[in-house]
Amino acid sequence: MEAVQIRIHGIVQGVGFRPFVHRLVREFGLAGSIRNTSSGVELELEGERAALEAFVRVLPGRAPKLALIEQIETEYGLPPRGCEGFQILQSHAEQRRNTLVSPDIGICDDCRRELLNPGDRRYRYPFINCTNCGPRFTIIQDLPYDRALTSMGRFPMCPDCDREYHDIENRRYHAQPDACPVCGPHVRFLDGVGQELPGDPIETAREWLKAGKILAIKGLGGVHLACRADDPALIRELRTRKERDEKPFALMCRDTAAAEKLCHVSAEERAVLESFHKPIVLLQKRDRRPDSVSENGYLGVMLPYTPLHVLLFGEDLDALVMTSANLSDTPIVYRNEEALERLRGIADGFLLHDRDIQTRCDDSLCWVVDGREYFARRSRGYVPFPLRLPGSQGGILACGAEQKASFCLSRGEYAFPSQHIGDLKNAETLEHYEQQIAHFERLFDTKPRLLVCDKHPDYLSTAYALERGAREGIPVLQVQHHHAHLAACMADNGLQDPCIGLIWDGVGYGDDGTSWGGECLIGDFKGYERFGSLRPIPLLGGDRAVKEISRLAYALLREAGCATDGIENAPFYEKMLAAGLNCPLSSGMGRLFDGVAAILGIKSLASYEGQGAVLLEAAAETDEGCYPVVLEGKPLRFDWRPMIRALVKERDAGLPAGVLAARFMNTLIHMGVQMALAASRETGIRDVALSGGSFQNQVILRRLPEALRKAGLQPRIHRRVSCNDEGISLGQLRIGAAKLS
Repeated sequence: MEAVQIRIHGIVQGVGFRPFVHRLVREFGLAGSIRNTSSGVELELEGERAALEAFVRVLPGRAPKLALIEQIETEYGLPPRGCEGFQILQSHAEQRRNTLVSPDIGICDDCRRELLNPGDRRYRYPFINCTNCGPRFTIIQDLPYDRALTSMGRFPMCPDCDREYHDIENRRYHAQPDACPVCGPHVRFLDGVGQELPGDPIETAREWLKAGKILAIKGLGGVHLACRADDPALIRELRTRKERDEKPFALMCRDTAAAEKLCHVSAEERAVLESFHKPIVLLQKRDRRPDSVSENGYLGVMLPYTPLHVLLFGEDLDALVMTSANLSDTPIVYRNEEALERLRGIADGFLLHDRDIQTRCDDSLCWVVDGREYFARRSRGYVPFPLRLPGSQGGILACGAEQKASFCLSRGEYAFPSQHIGDLKNAETLEHYEQQIAHFERLFDTKPRLLVCDKHPDYLSTAYALERGAREGIPVLQVQHHHAHLAACMADNGLQDPCIGLIWDGVGYGDDGTSWGGECLIGDFKGYERFGSLRPIPLLGGDRAVKEISRLAYALLREAGCATDGIENAPFYEKMLAAGLNCPLSSGMGRLFDGVAAILGIKSLASYEGQGAVLLEAAAETDEGCYPVVLEGKPLRFDWRPMIRALVKERDAGLPAGVLAARFMNTLIHMGVQMALAASRETGIRDVALSGGSFQNQVILRRLPEALRKAGLQPRIHRRVSCNDEGISLGQLRIGAAKLS
């Protein structure tokens, strides 16, 4: 007989780990105790050596599906204390925290059954949860993950819940958010001026929704604005109130069958939709024509992920628009008082509850590519799940960019990418950004010894890094935008050796002071070479060309020697170019997409960044045609002028815009392969990283890797972070780690 001390690190709190261990200990005939610590969990077990070793051996393979065991430390040969049975001890907060935190988890099947069972004491209770589901990250104030340090601390458990909490056979054994109608949070319904209405709040909300009202509904990580998805006039009214003219809305469908009425759903997409992460999945519409919800060929669909959502749908609502409750370009509303103040005049009514959200967290958004998530936004359900980067460095804060801002904090070999923050263009979003940095540093007990940021002088994230670095005496490393994209894709794929990068996005501050964005780089975490790019495009009016994309059409046509008389304000643009007045050059791939969308008459004035590119993809038909690809110079440059001339010739001959859009994208695929092959011939490198917002284009994403493989190259796409600017904080962090090593 002897004792062993076992320390387990990873996601082992809030996922039913201690109850699992209790049952496993009993199975092996051992005795001892377990407790949460700020580093994970700690066990002291007594028994025969063979049984102790067998316990440690089988533990990782039988752990709960939501757990992640990263490391097990064992110390055998300790003197036994004569323990009887097994105890869960009070948590112990250590001076140094090394635990991981679970993301929020969608409602499990067991809780759903109880929720809808009239004989269950939690029947229709909108906060039902257990060790396998419910809120985690968004209710945690601090570690260790115990009820007192969460939003549930103000709700003492009733005797019935307390018995479940201490019953080893119960699914709620040591479930920190456990509650019931007697002791837990409650929901209420208020009208548009904030007056609470009598009756069942959820049934009132259902009746208001069916009657065509717009409601503010508080969920896990924030408040949604919701309305019927089958009423175009109502959706247009929501757009007017929210000041969101054309950008697509997300839908929440009652179940997958309801989603299949609107979209094609593959087996792989179904698996992601129904997973415990419950992201918004971008699905191809059955009717690809523009509608009031989405003007492109996709619908963003999620399934109910809280019991409140399940009750809201009942049996007679198939789909609701469910969009983040905020005005454009501001963070999602997440507090009751804030909702009542800021959404007055937008929402007709409010379905709110008294379980506080500690951390706001938008819904995650992804496509499913090769059976796995391909993120446009990594947030609820995934954050703060870390990425393990062997050989990396701790104590680095990477501050990200401006659009789709995020940050990334490292501790040892772990990188913790933040949830979606939004575009850093105003004081409110900056405040949210700074608050979340402070929360992550506290939660993961890490203070930065290096700050990494973008080189763009006007980014608020750059200003934050420079100001904080000066104030706290922390070194600051500024990293070129597209190098960070390359490094992010390399880190995402576990690559260390130099890599070719096709980095295609809208804009990034180049080393020469111009705007880059259609780049072929060769490099690693320590440096890079600009091997290739696009012929620069004049941006008439600078940033105005991002919205008024007919300006880009004019620039492309004029540079290619094509007629421009079909462009409104052409004489004015000609004077600007002739005088060189506010016409900075950009090699941005996104700008090339926008300009072609305007040339084809698809869009001339964008209501959101990248809209022209999105609609160009949506318009594309199936076609194998291709335009000339001309690569010349050093760095190697794609001269798009012959392509534009050929495209305009076919447009004027009457070919449909969808065919021309397809041929344009085919040309870019061919160009990318030729540029990557040229880089490979010069260096011998075969790995090709595909990063940047332009790789959200599913036509290019699905066809370019295939073409690269046929050419003998190895494409690498993003898997764990977004390809857009939200993902570059990971690349910044990895470059910073290389600087420290």
